[in-house]
Amino acid sequence: MQPNIHNLMTHKLIIILFLSVVIYKTQLAPRLRSYSQKNVEVTETKPYTLPDKSMVLIPRKNGKSDPFYMDVTEVTVGQFQRFLSETGYPFSNYRWQRIRYYSPTDNHPMISVSWHEAAAYAEWAGKSLPTEAEWEHAARGGLANSTYCWGNDKTLARYHANFRGVGGSDDWKKQPAPVGSFSPNGYGLYDMAGNVWEWCQDWRDSNQVTKVLRGGSWYNLLYRLRISSRDSDHPTDTPTNVGFRCISRANLEDWYNSQYSQ
Repeated sequence: MQPNIHNLMTHKLIIILFLSVVIYKTQLAPRLRSYSQKNVEVTETKPYTLPDKSMVLIPRKNGKSDPFYMDVTEVTVGQFQRFLSETGYPFSNYRWQRIRYYSPTDNHPMISVSWHEAAAYAEWAGKSLPTEAEWEHAARGGLANSTYCWGNDKTLARYHANFRGVGGSDDWKKQPAPVGSFSPNGYGLYDMAGNVWEWCQDWRDSNQVTKVLRGGSWYNLLYRLRISSRDSDHPTDTPTNVGFRCISRANLEDWYNSQYSQ
């Protein structure tokens, strides 16, 4: 009796498909999840902070956008000085007197820094400035419809932000506070409201004259602490109430291992 060639081919195809599935599940899929941002499903139930506590992973927005790391605090004077020392980046000495008046210690936020200088620091650190959308997503801390980064109760502002109001900048003599002086938001980020405005990657409009600023500052009233509040400035300007923080898309493998290693 002659074997049925069609049946033999069908059996071989089934075996090949079975082996392919086994190989994918045991070998290929874990690597894809570990190394590809688009295949990493970031959850809000197990946040991950880098071992040195400098950055925290911001989950995907509605399961669509890629996750990213963000600096836990605004870039400090000490961090920026290290950048200048190691790179020789040109920076006007006369500005330091003004900077040190408002931010007197290395743990205060770097201020009076232009957008171009902030971007140069970010590149040196292997990071980038956040887009406006990334900044707002991070600022919400998982609270999708809240007015402020801590929720909707404005009476709690004094515990979460350094601003121009009772219990806010009054405690800091109307100047920036050392980073991390107030309570963090739901993602563990400090000073997403108040202290200093933060440069974003985006132009304010199609004319490309000013860059977006978010977060409000020590100089502003409560309404500027709203997550939706936005301002802008020319990228060469250096106000005393403007600073920045960075984001990174590196080290997602570390986060994945923290989620699935057990």
